[in-house]
Amino acid sequence: MLAGSFSSRAYSFFDTLLWIACLNLLWILFTLFGLGVLGAGPATAAAQILVRRRARGEAAPLLRSFAREYFANFIRANALALPVMAVALALAMNWNYSSGTGDLMSQLVAAGTFVAAIFLAGVVCYLFPMYARYELPLGQYLMTCSRFAIRHLAGTVILLFVTAAAVYASRALPGLIPFFSIGAWLYVTGWLCDRFFAANDESVAALALAEEGAGDSGARTGGGSIAVGHSRPQGAPVG
Repeated sequence: MLAGSFSSRAYSFFDTLLWIACLNLLWILFTLFGLGVLGAGPATAAAQILVRRRARGEAAPLLRSFAREYFANFIRANALALPVMAVALALAMNWNYSSGTGDLMSQLVAAGTFVAAIFLAGVVCYLFPMYARYELPLGQYLMTCSRFAIRHLAGTVILLFVTAAAVYASRALPGLIPFFSIGAWLYVTGWLCDRFFAANDESVAALALAEEGAGDSGARTGGGSIAVGHSRPQGAPVG
């Protein structure tokens, strides 16, 4: 019995590692296919959609599913990713400029830029997992992710820690990047976000039920929860 259980868990573990490695390779290939800047957003959207499906226990051919979601979400994912890339580039340029001088004002600007970059990183961790889970108007994703990141600080800290660990491991062992680093980050952050969102949905539903029982049809957020939007139909492409 114990041997069978161990074998099953070992098989599941190594199967997940292989799936992550394939996801990592597909993300790199499809990002390059989109010339980098135009490929990263759709590749990330496709990856997070497939991570969520795997977390729900769905099985599908990885390459075919990734390609389908990549092309189906090419325009919307770029509309979501490109502004974030522009802000990240602006913050990086501002940091390089202000941190290179020694006067007090420049150091304060550099500190503010660093804080803004950390906040942006936290928001980005939620962005495509939220895109994979909820149907929202395109302009609402960043605002909703920002609110979620602030109101769920514990989860945001966990995601930032995972991100920092992935960056550190990739810098210490650059050989991980072509095989595991990106895929592992996408898988872990997507898996965590899916659970954070599920817990939040349960809190919002419980709050709405309590308000309904009290005869109150007012706001549906409170107690650290935030109403996000309608979940996507299971298995449906994001369009």
